[in-house]
Amino acid sequence: MVRLCVCVLEAKDLPVNESYVKLKLGKLKSKTTRIVRNTCNPVWNEEFDLKVHDFEQVLLVSVVSNNTHYYHGGDGSRVINGGSVEIVIGELRVLVGSVASAEKQTLPPTWFNLESPNSGKFFNKYCGKILLTISVHSKSHFNHTHSQSLSVATEDSRDLEAPQISSNKMGETKKLLKVIANRFDRIFNKKEGSSSKADDSSETSTFLSDSEDFVPQENLSSPCSFEEAIALMESADNKPEMPDNLQGGVLVDQVYVVSPCDLNAFLFAPNSQFRKDLADLQGTTNMQEGPWTWKNGDKSCLMRVVSYTKAASKLVKAVNATEEQTYVRVTKDEFAVLVSVSAPEVPYGSTFRIELLYKIMPGGELSSGERSSRLVISWGMMFLQSTMMKGMIEGGTRQGLKESFDQFSELLARNFKVLDSAELSDKEHMLATLQTEDNWNWWMAIKYFSNFTVVSTFFMLLYVLLHISRCGLREPRGLEFKGLELPDSIGELVTSAILIIQLHRVYNMVVHFVQARFQMGTDHGLKGNGDGWVVTVALIEAVDLASLESTGLSDPYVILTCNGQTRSSSVKLQTSDPQWNEILEFDAMEEPPSVLDVEVFDFDGPFDQDVSLGHGEINFLKHTSTELADMWVLLEGKLAKSAQSKLHLRIFLDNNKGVETIKEYLEKMEKEVGRKLNLRSPQRNSTFQKLFGLPPEEFLIKDFTCYLKRKMPLQGRMFLSARILGFYANLFGHKTKFFFLWEDIEDIQVHPPTWASVGSPILVIILRKGRGIDARHGAKSIDEEGRLRFHFQSFGSFGAASRTIRALWRARTLPYQKEQVTEEHEEQDGFVIPEESEYVMDNEGKGSKIYSAEFPIKMRSMMGIFDGGSLEHRIMQRAGCMNYETTSWEPVKPDVFERRVSYKFNRQVSVFGGEVTCTQQKFPNTNTGGWIVNEVMTLHGVPFADHFHINFRYEIEKCGIDESGCKCDVYIGIMWLKSSNFQQRIDRNITTKLKPSK
Repeated sequence: MVRLCVCVLEAKDLPVNESYVKLKLGKLKSKTTRIVRNTCNPVWNEEFDLKVHDFEQVLLVSVVSNNTHYYHGGDGSRVINGGSVEIVIGELRVLVGSVASAEKQTLPPTWFNLESPNSGKFFNKYCGKILLTISVHSKSHFNHTHSQSLSVATEDSRDLEAPQISSNKMGETKKLLKVIANRFDRIFNKKEGSSSKADDSSETSTFLSDSEDFVPQENLSSPCSFEEAIALMESADNKPEMPDNLQGGVLVDQVYVVSPCDLNAFLFAPNSQFRKDLADLQGTTNMQEGPWTWKNGDKSCLMRVVSYTKAASKLVKAVNATEEQTYVRVTKDEFAVLVSVSAPEVPYGSTFRIELLYKIMPGGELSSGERSSRLVISWGMMFLQSTMMKGMIEGGTRQGLKESFDQFSELLARNFKVLDSAELSDKEHMLATLQTEDNWNWWMAIKYFSNFTVVSTFFMLLYVLLHISRCGLREPRGLEFKGLELPDSIGELVTSAILIIQLHRVYNMVVHFVQARFQMGTDHGLKGNGDGWVVTVALIEAVDLASLESTGLSDPYVILTCNGQTRSSSVKLQTSDPQWNEILEFDAMEEPPSVLDVEVFDFDGPFDQDVSLGHGEINFLKHTSTELADMWVLLEGKLAKSAQSKLHLRIFLDNNKGVETIKEYLEKMEKEVGRKLNLRSPQRNSTFQKLFGLPPEEFLIKDFTCYLKRKMPLQGRMFLSARILGFYANLFGHKTKFFFLWEDIEDIQVHPPTWASVGSPILVIILRKGRGIDARHGAKSIDEEGRLRFHFQSFGSFGAASRTIRALWRARTLPYQKEQVTEEHEEQDGFVIPEESEYVMDNEGKGSKIYSAEFPIKMRSMMGIFDGGSLEHRIMQRAGCMNYETTSWEPVKPDVFERRVSYKFNRQVSVFGGEVTCTQQKFPNTNTGGWIVNEVMTLHGVPFADHFHINFRYEIEKCGIDESGCKCDVYIGIMWLKSSNFQQRIDRNITTKLKPSK
């Protein structure tokens, strides 16, 4: 008879604090352990013997709870004992045949992951683990009574016979008896009055360390050394991508003078001296490192378990913790280790787990030739159960991890030199190694033309020419006549045809080579001009590019686009792994660029449409300067994804005017917004950058308090910078944070107040399709076109907020519009385009006169209409202008004064109710002794509002003999910034609406 011996030792990280285990093999009656209460890490140490009739039978191990506090109904629970509820927490299935085929027919003490039962979906995130020992024994092993070393279930005791201990198991048995003796000693020497919960927790932690002592190391250890295991993972074909940083934030981000391989071994090799020194520094005791093993036999997942006792802090006593370290990525120069930390003894410790992600990446080669490594450590929390203390737990964990990894960084800096940002972003040094001269040389031509087609054609042509030179003249034959010689045989005809085909192919290759040589645009190799933000891109190489040709090779070149500017690389012929080593620069920009678009094409002649081999986008706000200085871009697209194509770039973003560029940008925005914009303090900028994880060149422009409308309004704060719009809210520890680029916005709309919005207008921001995916959790809805819609309301000053948002959006979406409009409209009569963000009107041109009248009042009283007083407000209100606001007149030039005006049309004037911002200048008219007021009006929230400006000119002069009267002439002109099919209709509509009634 064959029996299955199952030793149920313990479990950990269960989502309940009262549980027991049920064992069932085939149709036999199930057997259960005792119930352990008041702990999520129960210890049973019970052994069961089950009859085996067939090795195809499956052992079902179920962890069950009767705690009605967790009962939510469903198929995974049933009522027992007249009213108590049995809930299956997690299940495990083991095939008896797999145990019989194992070494010595025994599975050593192993942690098994519990899976949610198929019939119940209550615990669907994480079910914990269970520690089991399973073995198969024949009938001869059951001749003695069961040992008293473990507690035995009383049910069906006739089947519980102890196996005979053979000589080859003596070592394991001694270790097991040692553990049992230690455990009994602790049980009988417990202090009276201690709570059962404390006892259970201490027993659990102690037994964990003891059980690790008696587990046979030869069964748990990797079949090869740590170095061999790393090499085996490195040689694997399917390697996962480098994971993103965890959501909790970055704890360490430093570059050290050491190779990535050495740094990985220094941190994670068995018996690492660094780990021991760190434990001494932090007061950690009882550290025990398990061996690196293959997880579930998977040769692509290397893991180990580390247990230790964390030193007491001001808030928490000394506690036991367990780390499960797993390699998730291993390449030649990149390593990623995910660490899952469990500390059930801390307050609410059973409700969460802490995750740490160690990423080791190349940091670039230094000028001295040494290699460097970049170490990034991020953290996150996984809550196994919901708790109201979530915010407090996250805050305390964040503070504790920060202090711990400050010591980690300090100790690591003692062993390896730390590089600062200045050494890492040595642009001149990194670019000096690249070849900036033209790479087209004789060697490239030889490499391109060194193929069978060219060589065979050359020898065939040489052979024919030699044949012709050795043949003399002969008499015409057949249908030949003098001057015409035809092939005399089929062989000559075939040879001639082959030669012609070969010559045609060689001719096409030569033409293709010459076209590719001159395919480089006029922007290739040009240096950036101007002052401001300059982008320099070093195009290094590409690997695994796809090809549509039968040869498997392509003729790739790269197009780079940034803020409307494009740069193109040279063409590399017949290669799937091209190397360019070219430097491409963009002209200086007023605003810092947000993204750099990259697309690789397969060159196919100057008049054919080139095929895209892949494209990518580099977001400057999601990468640090160190990452940009040496990065691999994974290309998108069907061809690129199938070939796993990558592009190697080095990108540098410089501001050659420093803070002056920012001040000039703010001055330009002030004229668009109509309000003063002050440069924020370095401390506030730094807080803003850390909040959203932005690079140091990003600067805050304005922030507003508002509500984000989703299902329920969420009060928070909106932040506006040169490149992003961000929102942040913190409601009882639940944080909502997102941002998106100005370029992602397709439209901005204003919805009038309603009862649902509590009398507040709503600012609706609509993103382009497929954009802002990272911010989708803040969107109110997704429209039928797949665009995200964000609703904001309850601003302190809705007009000021909407004008600022619109102005920043227009500045980013039309970066080079001003220069184009200047060239097209500088000759337009009456008005000129604003230059350098200053609104200047032509003193000679007047436009079309729409109003002329004489008034029996003095000119001084007439000019009072433009002084911003109550008279002006009453007149503008009667004209249909609501929320009328003006600034005071300020001198901008000698005898020239300027102010800004903002208001909103009522529904009678404009059905759209659009907002209006104006810039007015007034100066004396030397010819008439009167005044001239020039006004540039910008409409918002109306169709085609960004296509034109409306310009007014008011001429006021004295009239009458005694000069007691005055005359006022008003001229209008419409300045078109972009062409439109509705231009004439809009001109007519504006002139009709704004023309004063008689």
